[in-house]
Amino acid sequence: MLQVNRYILRLLAAGVMFGAISSCKSINTSSDVIAYYDRGSAKRQSGDYQGAIADYTEAIRINPNYAEAYYNRGFAKFDNKDYQGAITDYTEAIRINPNYAYAYSARGRAKSKLRDYKGAIADYTEIIRINPEDYYAAYSSRGRAKSKLGDKYGAISDYTKIIRLKPKDISAYYSRGDAKSELGDKYGAISDYTEIIRITPKDAFAYKLRGDAKSELGDKQSALTDFREAARLFQQQGNASRWYEVTQELIRTLEGES
Repeated sequence: MLQVNRYILRLLAAGVMFGAISSCKSINTSSDVIAYYDRGSAKRQSGDYQGAIADYTEAIRINPNYAEAYYNRGFAKFDNKDYQGAITDYTEAIRINPNYAYAYSARGRAKSKLRDYKGAIADYTEIIRINPEDYYAAYSSRGRAKSKLGDKYGAISDYTKIIRLKPKDISAYYSRGDAKSELGDKYGAISDYTEIIRITPKDAFAYKLRGDAKSELGDKQSALTDFREAARLFQQQGNASRWYEVTQELIRTLEGES
């Protein structure tokens, strides 16, 4: 509610500025650009993507070198599922500001939506070039894009870099463990799932995935132990409707083989 009210206040503030604009002969001042930009941002946040695009377009008309307006118009187009249009705007923002890391990130995401994973990888790589230590999220996005292209080793390399930057990043351990498992490195996958459990001992999915890897290695008793713990945690955490039953079925299958 507080966030919605903030958007409304911002929209009203922009409206007040437009009252002043309408009484002027010229609308080519920097304050006019800000008014269009702010109103566009308020509209985008409220879900009026077409209205936002129109306002950002006016801001760009007044100031054709307004990189942030291109960037945010791209976001409005992305939210409106016009991914190619979003890419065009992000590209223009990058032309104006070649070190605009957020624009590279957004363009990479839009390219991924269009399944242009090679293009996405290039954008995420550019973010890392701009700031290799702070943009750890780019490693994650690049790792996912590499995985989509079948480059599991490249993906693992990127997930490892995330872990180096953020040693307790659970999602990186999950992604790396999954990639290792898909390559047949079940022991490596078990190691990553075990690390997740060490960091968050009540992570039911980590127990379930570790049990899967152990089962595929033929370690039935250890897999059963993990599946039972996963089932207990799923039930305890209110996931009984789906994952509890999935895990129970795995337990019944292994018990039947014993």
